[in-house]
Amino acid sequence: MMCLNRRQFLFSVGGGALLSAGGRALASADEALPPTLIGAAWRGPRPGDPYRAGVLVADWQRRTLAIRHAVPLPTRPHGLLPETGGGLVVTGARPGGWILRCDGDGRIERRRDLEADGCATRFNGHVITSRDGRFLLATETDIGTGRGCIGVRDRAGLHKVDEWDSGGIDPHQLLLDQDGNVMVANGGVPRTAADKKYDLHRMDASLVRLDGGSGRLVGQWRLDDPRLSLRHLVWNQAAGDAAPALGIAMQAEHDDPARRAAAPILAVFQDGELRIPTPANDGVGYAGDIAAAFNGGFVLSSNQAGVAQLWHAGAPERLTPVVEMQEAYALAPWAGPRPGGGVLVATAPGLIRWHPGTKPAFLPWPEPMALDNHWVVLDTA
Repeated sequence: MMCLNRRQFLFSVGGGALLSAGGRALASADEALPPTLIGAAWRGPRPGDPYRAGVLVADWQRRTLAIRHAVPLPTRPHGLLPETGGGLVVTGARPGGWILRCDGDGRIERRRDLEADGCATRFNGHVITSRDGRFLLATETDIGTGRGCIGVRDRAGLHKVDEWDSGGIDPHQLLLDQDGNVMVANGGVPRTAADKKYDLHRMDASLVRLDGGSGRLVGQWRLDDPRLSLRHLVWNQAAGDAAPALGIAMQAEHDDPARRAAAPILAVFQDGELRIPTPANDGVGYAGDIAAAFNGGFVLSSNQAGVAQLWHAGAPERLTPVVEMQEAYALAPWAGPRPGGGVLVATAPGLIRWHPGTKPAFLPWPEPMALDNHWVVLDTA
């Protein structure tokens, strides 16, 4: 397996954008690859720059990254839900006050503003489609009580039609399981309406399973360390495994900086058991994103440490760096030309492509921009 680090990156840029012998071989191998469409959200390079969401086109043959279209956003976004035809549903980052849908051509089809709708809740950043396809399910928090909930929204109109209890506080990401039930990562962090953390000694993070039709709580699991906040989720399954595994990216909230820096960043849920497979970490205790990858495993990004690391069951005691680059953050799975499971990693200078069966590639941003936490590969080309 190959890891692209800062020295290799600088060498490739100094050598003329991968025009070394290895670069020519990579370009030749990439000639057969179709462009990849990526749904993303970003702002300009300065912290106060406006946010946009849209579609980026990674052209592996031309070795370019371009903006196909972009729509302006009212505030910082977070999770993105891909839809048929290249469309996206985007929600505001916690405490998010809006949700919108744009189509595959970059036109905003629908937008809801929670304050205008009189909602007592605000978005926590992630949304999925219900098992029957009729609704959107969003993680939300009641800003008056702090109660975590799942907003059930009409898929077409985006308005709320029902609300379920999340089984905890600070619900973050949610996914369907193989039976159509809803797995929710309750981060467990008490927060004010302005999103300020407080009373961390009362943290209560948990993974819950809700019935996908009624929202009824049917299962709940906790780790021994209550200061590990469960945040982001992804399913994967290794060849020969009887059951898929749910990878969970964690963020430590310990008061002691040394304990926080040494905290594990990955939990795995499989066969009804929630466990920490390895104490290996990033030296910070903060995983920003997670993606399915090689051998039924997971890649976790740590933007504060500038690294993306691979875990898989074949080497369960280790986290192996696959990309070392400033602001390694948003992750998306990339199947590539060979089976194996790679990832696309957003970094400060651009997109880095890593795959265990092919050479890494780098595509610079088409303009000065800073990617947000997440991006998604779209089905349509």
